[in-house]
Amino acid sequence: MTDAATRLSHDDALPPAGADASGLRAWAAAAVNDKAKGAARRGPFRPDVWLNARQRHASRLAAHYFRAFDVLAVGAIALLCAWAASPGPLVHAELSQAAPFGVGALTVLALMRSLGRYRFARGQKTSLHLASVAAIVGVGAVAAMATGGLLRGGEAQWSAYLVWAALTLVSLNALHMGWSDIVGRWRASGALTPNIVLVGATRRAEALIREALKRRDLNVLGIFDDRMARSPQAIEGVPVLGASGDLLTHKMTPYVDRVVLAIDPKAEARVRELTARLGALPNEVTLLVEPNGAAETASALDRLAAAPLADVQGPVDEDRRAFNKRIQDLVIGLIALVLLAPVMALIALAIRMDSPGPVMFRQRRHGFNQEEIVVWKFRSMRQETADATASRQVTHDDDRVTRVGKFIRKTSLDELPQLLNVLAGEMSLVGPRPHAIGMKTGHVESARLVAEYAHRHRIKPGMTGWAAVNGSRGPLHTAQDVRRRVQLDIDYVERQSLWMDLWIMAITIPVLLGDRTAIR
Repeated sequence: MTDAATRLSHDDALPPAGADASGLRAWAAAAVNDKAKGAARRGPFRPDVWLNARQRHASRLAAHYFRAFDVLAVGAIALLCAWAASPGPLVHAELSQAAPFGVGALTVLALMRSLGRYRFARGQKTSLHLASVAAIVGVGAVAAMATGGLLRGGEAQWSAYLVWAALTLVSLNALHMGWSDIVGRWRASGALTPNIVLVGATRRAEALIREALKRRDLNVLGIFDDRMARSPQAIEGVPVLGASGDLLTHKMTPYVDRVVLAIDPKAEARVRELTARLGALPNEVTLLVEPNGAAETASALDRLAAAPLADVQGPVDEDRRAFNKRIQDLVIGLIALVLLAPVMALIALAIRMDSPGPVMFRQRRHGFNQEEIVVWKFRSMRQETADATASRQVTHDDDRVTRVGKFIRKTSLDELPQLLNVLAGEMSLVGPRPHAIGMKTGHVESARLVAEYAHRHRIKPGMTGWAAVNGSRGPLHTAQDVRRRVQLDIDYVERQSLWMDLWIMAITIPVLLGDRTAIR
């Protein structure tokens, strides 16, 4: 990803036309000086590849995909061996014949997870990892043989258990060689190196940056300090980018995993003030307590580097929820796209016949962690009046809306192309509705009306959501409208579950069609 703010344009790279020798020297010196200033502003931790929080979160869920493939492989081998060991069809096999393979498979899968075989630690040798997998399969083989001996006695099929163990070992080692290679490439590209910013240009910040420069398992992208008049321009090369309030709207925020308060914990009032102010961000905020000695310093950095992204497996509960939600989006979203393709084709034809202009309308909106995403919709307004920033929200009998547009907006059919955003991972089927960047309520930007507005970005935006099925959909004309929607969105973020998502999807169509008062 190229940083446009630091990229020289073609014109900037050329000397001024007709310049003499002294002019050329001055131009060259200025170019070198500008380049040096740009490098200073970028700092020593600038990533080679910029990945936003959503993209990095996708890598963090990798362990769940790895486990899913392992479960499928081990389960298939167990069923195959049980079928081969039984004289007839597998459904007619005796429990004593199939149970040893099932016990062995469950033992292997349980040990793989409980012993952390999906934690591909930095610097871990692949050979040692594969050896530990082999040992786990050995324990599974012992469990299978013990179960067979107890259930079948002298009739136990020892050779079949050994064949099962051999096939399981080969399959898991092949899979985990692939997993190790994938994780290694992710680490090399920086995809698993956490990005943090520090609040407070203090000696604590300086000590942390020095240690991070030695370790290189943590990127400190910048520093924000409210004492700008007394703060240096940089600490150990890491630039001071502004005051703490600037962090709320800084373009770097979507690429930040964690905000670290590098201030004195004894200044309780200051800590509370900053925590409350930065609580409006979707990023996690952590207070850095001054370590006592090198061992505690290393331990503090270990915790920062391991959370949330350096360890692929990550926190189990949150990641499992995100993994389940992504699988739900892929399965249901793909089925919906296939079934609704004819309807979408008819809508596209109607739009083309109704008014000149493109069938699709694109708009930049806020996504996960305030990432800017391009959301697709069917065009419902005349091309010359399209409003990409939502500076003027739709009203009853809005003269900008076409005849077809009135119908597809009323029925929310204009949102169907967002299935493409769902499959791309930028949106979810269920979540807070994505708002246009810069959207205004009255003459004020909506995001400035509610302090907790950014909390709704702690989860991917959705095609439908808790607010939508509770009557808060369409334009927001008053500050009270904004507050109500934000409260409903935060309620959803805190309560989200697979069953809640299915319930919202089930009632979306009858609720939206039955809402005759909503302005669309």
